[in-house]
Amino acid sequence: MGTLRNTSLLKLRDRTFDVLVVGGGINGAVAAAALAGQGASVAIIDRGDFAGFTSMNSSNLAWGGIKYMETFEFGLVRKLCMSRNHLMRHYPSTVQEVRFFTTHAEGFRHSRLKLFLGTILYWIIGNLFTRFPRILGRDDIARDEPTVRLEGSDGGFEYSDAYLHDNDARFVWNFVRAAINYGAVAANYVESLKTEWDGREWVITARDVHKHGEPFVIRAKALVNACGPFADAHNEQSRVATPHHHVFSKGIHLIVPRITPEKRVLTFFADDGRLFFVIPMGARSCIGTTDTKVDSPLTEVTAADRQFVLENINKRLNLAKPLTEADVIAERCGVRPLVVSGGSGEQKDWMQLSRKHAIDIDAERKHLTIFGGKLTDCLNVGDEAAAAIMGFGIELPFMGRRWYGEPSVEVRDEFLHQARLLGLDAMTSPASSEPLSQRLWRRYAAEAFSVLDAIRCDPRMAEVLIESSEYIRGEIELARRYEMITKLDDFLRRRSKISLVVRREALARAPGLREACRILFGDEADYRWREHFGESLPVTAPPPPAVERFVV
Repeated sequence: MGTLRNTSLLKLRDRTFDVLVVGGGINGAVAAAALAGQGASVAIIDRGDFAGFTSMNSSNLAWGGIKYMETFEFGLVRKLCMSRNHLMRHYPSTVQEVRFFTTHAEGFRHSRLKLFLGTILYWIIGNLFTRFPRILGRDDIARDEPTVRLEGSDGGFEYSDAYLHDNDARFVWNFVRAAINYGAVAANYVESLKTEWDGREWVITARDVHKHGEPFVIRAKALVNACGPFADAHNEQSRVATPHHHVFSKGIHLIVPRITPEKRVLTFFADDGRLFFVIPMGARSCIGTTDTKVDSPLTEVTAADRQFVLENINKRLNLAKPLTEADVIAERCGVRPLVVSGGSGEQKDWMQLSRKHAIDIDAERKHLTIFGGKLTDCLNVGDEAAAAIMGFGIELPFMGRRWYGEPSVEVRDEFLHQARLLGLDAMTSPASSEPLSQRLWRRYAAEAFSVLDAIRCDPRMAEVLIESSEYIRGEIELARRYEMITKLDDFLRRRSKISLVVRREALARAPGLREACRILFGDEADYRWREHFGESLPVTAPPPPAVERFVV
């Protein structure tokens, strides 16, 4: 287990990096990929798993910020629309256009026509990149989406944005993987304990949290604080003062059986006036979100949160029976770190705080902090971080080289051709009608060639291993070798979305998951199983595996 991670832990100690990125959410992942892809020597660490906090609890949407049009933030909307378009253009298998189907309540504060005209303006601001909006009458809604309740509605409208076909955490991991491919050293479950600037470089005392190892030192010429909701705390540790800071908004989603067979986002205005979604997630639907001001990034779903989401959805849909807590398959709960300056977060209307990002720079000590941000704008964050680091006098020999995006169409077509020769284009799963070949490309891009090699050597590698999921043996092997699976939750929740779409009790009974555990963890399989499912653990943790001393 952990070959790549163990090798990375050794590499963290043996040289001074150009840049150390602390925090492996979306901001840290794109910063590491941008810097490594343009020639810097980079290390990235996270005290948990990559995408293990806010970045695994988003709405899975890449949207241009239509809500900010109400506050006339057209510049922000334009920027987000261009970022959305950029993602769709460069990640066509992953970030895809989706229609937002919105009902309009009679007597709402804005008329249906006014909102529809707003969607046309939104489409124009977005360079006409998506399909044209459509105004909906009651008959249109009844025909196209009979699940939607029409009482109290005078119609609606439809417009386009984009969503992540798999999940947010997988999207983040692929940036970490890209950084590794460019030569970065990455390690999850490594905590920054102490951070000091010695006048020439940053000296970071770190610890392997996973194995309770002894502290060790990482050295870097520049430091990127990408700790998300914990950025302010890490700046305190580093004795760095910044003009910006974070306030927190809690958002929750409930995953339930699929509500509508249509692949579109159902959009409503909740009782308190906020946007409220039903988002497609394969054979499931994701409903939410809430927007609750909290003082700490450590949050959980409360009974009141569940009640709010279930009451709002039941009021607005024609369901055979109302959704209850018994229908909830999984829950997502996270905080949005909202960037504010001074005391502005207390003075502004809470609901009007935007999800923009800000980068604060300490040029003298070669330190930058990334505040706020969202998945939609991630490529800009990477470029801005790289420009700031170059401003510190650190050379980026390949500055301007594109560091993001799927491989070329020719590479994709070659993969699909080889997969077709193996018969994978005819293989689907009970959970999806999408061909296996398409799923493999979307998740792993060029790395999926290694799965084809495994299938050629052993046709069993093409078998679905975990019941009620889409994941085959070959994917489990790839995860073991290349994806730093350290705990079972890393695979079930972040490299895949299995624990979001399969009930926990069903997973615990799945024989295939036991076998997946043995593939991922070897002799530690039983321990990691018990750790995940909350069963009693042995008194002594398993010994650390021997470090395999070769470059992956």
